[in-house]
Amino acid sequence: MVNKKSMMYLAISNLFLVFLGAGLVIPVMPMLKEDMHLSGSTMGLMISVFAVLQLIVSPIAGSLSDKVGRKLIIAIGMLIFAISELIFGLGQVVSWLYVSRGLGGIAAALIMPSVTAYVADVTTFDERPKAMGLVSAAISGGFIIGPGVGGFLAHFGMRVPFFAAAFLAFVGFIMTMLILKEPEKQLVHGQVAEKGSVMDILKDPIFTFPFVVILISSFGLQSFESIYSIMATINFNFSTSEIAAIITVSGVLALICQVVFFDGIIKRIGEVGLIRVSFFASAIFVGVIAFTDSKWVVVLSTFVVFLAFDLLRPGITTYLSKHAGDRQGTVNGLNSTFTSFGNILGPMASGMLFDINHFYPYYVSAIVLLLTSFLSLMWKKELPEK
Repeated sequence: MVNKKSMMYLAISNLFLVFLGAGLVIPVMPMLKEDMHLSGSTMGLMISVFAVLQLIVSPIAGSLSDKVGRKLIIAIGMLIFAISELIFGLGQVVSWLYVSRGLGGIAAALIMPSVTAYVADVTTFDERPKAMGLVSAAISGGFIIGPGVGGFLAHFGMRVPFFAAAFLAFVGFIMTMLILKEPEKQLVHGQVAEKGSVMDILKDPIFTFPFVVILISSFGLQSFESIYSIMATINFNFSTSEIAAIITVSGVLALICQVVFFDGIIKRIGEVGLIRVSFFASAIFVGVIAFTDSKWVVVLSTFVVFLAFDLLRPGITTYLSKHAGDRQGTVNGLNSTFTSFGNILGPMASGMLFDINHFYPYYVSAIVLLLTSFLSLMWKKELPEK
């Protein structure tokens, strides 16, 4: 058991390294834009290339991890991520930056579902919520710590954070190849044993509604998050430092809850219960932000919304992993696909709505989340106890 736990922590550490690497480069992107004279549309396209490649490759990568093993796919993903960051650090023309972002999207598609599937393979139902909370915490922690470290490294050169990200990913690749062991897949009571194609899984009632929830939740979060800084500045006169502080504190609060409280919450109300509460809370407080005039109400509401979304995602992932059986990779690949789809649609929709009215993105987001909250009441309860 100790060996299984150490392998699980090693697999999760790869996710942390990837998102730490992604966070490292955030502070230098405006500097890079200025230095290379890049337009806003060019910067937006680089983000889109990443998301589109992740969207396309995720179901393929998840299925591959079921067939050839988690370790190989994780290792390849870490190596591709290292190469992508190295190319971005060396790239002097826009075309190479696009290549880098595309490779980054492929790497994320390979790593995220495979690590999640690996964790599911080495945990029991009782251990699963705590483990998935750690997976989510690794992602959140990387994003929280990364920008601060990246800002420090940028003092030594604008390209240094990219090289640091490449180095971290390469270390993860080496550790994966030398230390990580392929897990033994064990089915437990209630899991699905039969294999099936991606279309079979999509048509399975067990998974259909969760995938819709994933799409809507990622759409809602990105609609909220992508326009948050602009909205907070224009509508409530928040300064840049105040916005950074709000987002950082929200992230730290969510990280603590994922590590400390997530397992207990699942044991008390279950995955479906947590998903319902998270949707209702996010819908209500997104709506509060749209109608309030108080800056403090906005701050407190932001904490609740970020916390709700950060508990919602591991809740859904835990639910899926308990039903996936020996199709963990494929199911988690589809999880990543629907997340990416929502990540693409959310900023597009919020941007267009914001141009019409500064509050429209939150009106629409609150309505969509509220409707999904009521739909979740029809969701069947999770698996029976062992």
